[in-house]
Amino acid sequence: MASTAGAPQWLRGIVKAVPSGDSLVIMGNTKTGIPQEKTITLSSLMAPKLAPRRGGADEPFAWESREYLRKLSIGKEVTFRVDYAVPAINREFGSVFLDNKNVASVVVAAGWARVRDQGQQKGEVSPYLAELLRLEEQAKQQGLGRWNREPGASEAAIRDLPPSAVGDGGNFDAMALLAAKKGSPLEAIVDQVRDGSTIRVYLLPEFQHVQVFVAGIQAPSAGRRAAAESVIATESPSGEQNGDSTTEARGPLTSAQRLAAGTGNMVEVPADPYGREAKHFTEIRVLHRDVRIVLEGVDKFSNLTGSVYYPDGESAKDLAFELVENGLAKYVEWSASLLEDDTRRKLKTAELQAKKTRLRIWTNYVPPETNSKAIHDQNFTGKVIEVASADCIVVADDSLPFGDPNAERRVNLSSIRGPKMGNPRRDQKPDPYARDAKEFLRTRLIGRQVNVSMEYSRKVTFADGAASAAAGPADSRVMDFGTVFLIHPPKDGEDAAATGAAQQTGANIAELLVARGFATVVRHRDFEERSNYYDALLSAESRAISGKKGMHSAKDPPVRHVTDLLTANAKRAKDFLPSLQRSRRMPAVVEYVLSGHRFKIDIPKATCSVAFSLSGVRCPGRGEPYSEEAIAFMRRRIMQRDVEIEVETADRTGTFLGTLWDNKTNVAIPLLEAGLAKLQTFGLDRIQDAHLLTQAEQSAKQKKLKIWENYVEGEDVPNDSGSTVERRQKKEELKVVVTEVLEGGKFYVQSVADQKVSAIQKQLSSLSLQDTPLIGAFNPKKGDIVLAQFSADKSWNRAMIVNTPRGVVESGNDKFEVFYIDYGNQEFVPFSELRPLEGSVSSAPGLAQLCSLAHIKVPGLEDDYGQEAAFRLSELLLSSAKEFKAVIEEKDTSAGKVKGQGTGTVFLVTLIDTEAETSINAILIQEGLARLEKRRRWEPKDKQQALDELTEVEEAAKKARLGMWEYGDIASDDEDNGPPARKPAAGKR
Repeated sequence: MASTAGAPQWLRGIVKAVPSGDSLVIMGNTKTGIPQEKTITLSSLMAPKLAPRRGGADEPFAWESREYLRKLSIGKEVTFRVDYAVPAINREFGSVFLDNKNVASVVVAAGWARVRDQGQQKGEVSPYLAELLRLEEQAKQQGLGRWNREPGASEAAIRDLPPSAVGDGGNFDAMALLAAKKGSPLEAIVDQVRDGSTIRVYLLPEFQHVQVFVAGIQAPSAGRRAAAESVIATESPSGEQNGDSTTEARGPLTSAQRLAAGTGNMVEVPADPYGREAKHFTEIRVLHRDVRIVLEGVDKFSNLTGSVYYPDGESAKDLAFELVENGLAKYVEWSASLLEDDTRRKLKTAELQAKKTRLRIWTNYVPPETNSKAIHDQNFTGKVIEVASADCIVVADDSLPFGDPNAERRVNLSSIRGPKMGNPRRDQKPDPYARDAKEFLRTRLIGRQVNVSMEYSRKVTFADGAASAAAGPADSRVMDFGTVFLIHPPKDGEDAAATGAAQQTGANIAELLVARGFATVVRHRDFEERSNYYDALLSAESRAISGKKGMHSAKDPPVRHVTDLLTANAKRAKDFLPSLQRSRRMPAVVEYVLSGHRFKIDIPKATCSVAFSLSGVRCPGRGEPYSEEAIAFMRRRIMQRDVEIEVETADRTGTFLGTLWDNKTNVAIPLLEAGLAKLQTFGLDRIQDAHLLTQAEQSAKQKKLKIWENYVEGEDVPNDSGSTVERRQKKEELKVVVTEVLEGGKFYVQSVADQKVSAIQKQLSSLSLQDTPLIGAFNPKKGDIVLAQFSADKSWNRAMIVNTPRGVVESGNDKFEVFYIDYGNQEFVPFSELRPLEGSVSSAPGLAQLCSLAHIKVPGLEDDYGQEAAFRLSELLLSSAKEFKAVIEEKDTSAGKVKGQGTGTVFLVTLIDTEAETSINAILIQEGLARLEKRRRWEPKDKQQALDELTEVEEAAKKARLGMWEYGDIASDDEDNGPPARKPAAGKR
């Protein structure tokens, strides 16, 4: 028996589905969570019955009736109320208004539903019954909708549905459909949504009922109701969804029905996390909507697999992409393999972004450990000076001055891998197309301006020349990866400044390489950093493969046999001398700059590589002043350039001597003019352009450039090895600030003139520090360079991990011992005050240099007067921010690499207070807080002079019984000097 609803109220909602011509599913209009929904049958109306999904015939005009109401209301906001309910059939009847129009009136006026006969149920009627009856009579008179009186109209409006293919694949030849329609769009109407990525549709125009899996993705399960509900309820909507069932109620399940439910194994299954949300997401976009399905495949159960596109305004959206992008489905390879490459890449990229933001199903996602870290806001412009390999170049940064050690930046091209060049010294031959790929880059990049966008860094470990995860920190290095764009020069007559903004990017070098078949694209793991232009690289690779370019070609790669005379003995090299002399002036390529005047040259005509030295010109040797500057000068001028050479002779080591021209200019001339080389007078008359070389050297002397900075006109400055001895006698001096004082006369300094100091500080200030890293995602190891917060002033600084907690990190309070590589302090820092550091920042050497006072011995903390000496030294060096002059007497490299405080190379210095013009070494001797080191028999004259001066000071301290001389002369002259004990950091920032 029906019961009338008491005190009905008007509600608002969105029409989610239209099951028939007289019923609507309306959901709440909310943006958060899954809204409640109601199925409302229009009061006092009855539309023709649709056939069940399993197949059969509709009542006349049933499909047209449902379609009219669906197109009228689906997805639109309506106002409704419940007029009455019939609990026996669990159905509510109500009035629905769309744009202030009664939907029931609109449907009846169009002739697609009739007004139900009231019979005994006088009170259970629509409040608008009189209006509905009037409109029904009007539709009958006009022959509208189901009241069409034309002959054959009723028979033509009956659908005879084929048997459903859902659950019974034998009713439908899916393979024939795939053969005929693969890749073509099929029109369909979504009838049901099983879960976020599985829908059941009617294929038009045959109305074949099939199940479709959305290709490339899988949404979480939406669960399954128990058999008691599902077995009966699945047929209920199709058989009685719009019938007049108020006169009979359904009884309880029979034994046969319960048995059928048991045999169907329909037990209740709970929904997976976000399964219901994914289903709702799909429902509100495609349920009872017109969609296009691009068929990609079928399974043995006649289920279709394809891409589903639904309308969104004037455009169409891909359901798979929307689900993945919103974190409601995951990418699955088994069905994604059916899709085109571009579609697969978009899905994979969307999933990766959802994982990064931990969106919905990825809320608890823990990314796998990776050795790559993103680099942010590090773009620069520069000139390419070297092509190291097919996927690595060296760029001179325009923002840094010439001579700056950080000016040349090695850039590995992001996300590509080129063929390896091999190693002749290890008898490793180049990979196919390795030379072609390198030559392709050389001819297009050397000397050209490029824009570089740094993207990520990766820590690579090596063992015996190969990558190895087990290698220690000393066997690893950090490689920086970026995308390089070739800046196109402005056209003739075009203003370069005006075109600059439009040419910020230019041609992507990595994409050009891949498109020519000279490199392949790296298949990154899900959470690995990659090129910002990764999709473009994959597209280029697809074109290269289809076009059979380069290494994708079936043809044999070109082979060029080159004799490397640098690895051969001197006799073999001299065998080539006659033919090279006969060739006179010939084209060549500078492969490498070995020193300022010596190069590795490739001579294509002679098919050989040789060591070539400029005749009569010599630059400073390795380790001598201006040696590195001379190398940098020649690298920028001729490295990997096309040049001309003329071989004159060969020396006893197999190095060829001669003249080298770059753009018709003898390169020895600018080298001499820059004051980076000297002429050798022996045999000068036999050298080409000798008078020009002499003029260039004389110009550098007059300007006192570089190696001529101390030149005095009229003095005889030797050109042979004697000049090396003279230069070596001149001691190196540095302006420094002291940052930390240890025991035993040791301390740390920063060079005031070192441009790396400001560069590192600028990089650190630009970093955006995130919250405390997740335990497990950030695992600092011994020897790693990280960011650490200094306890004294809470500043963030680069630090080396010296010691780690035992076992795995369990909380943010676990202590790590760190050494601040730019200041020399060492302390324990909790995990919560550590942060990962980008490779481009961590790879730069530490700025703190360990020094020790030369010629004297300062007692350690455990020795007598050791604490007084340490306190006095701290007072002298750290009491005020002043600069000191450090004269480097010797360099002690016996301690090896830096592994913490007090380790690494030690500069033995005389430290001078420039304001007071006093020696710190002498002050400690004078106050009896240090003593002279033991004098050896044979000492250099300059050291003997320094020791004599300090001896006078020491004798005065002894006579006055100061400090350690309180009880007279010290009997023991023990020279042992153990490593300093570690102490809490107390340096200055």
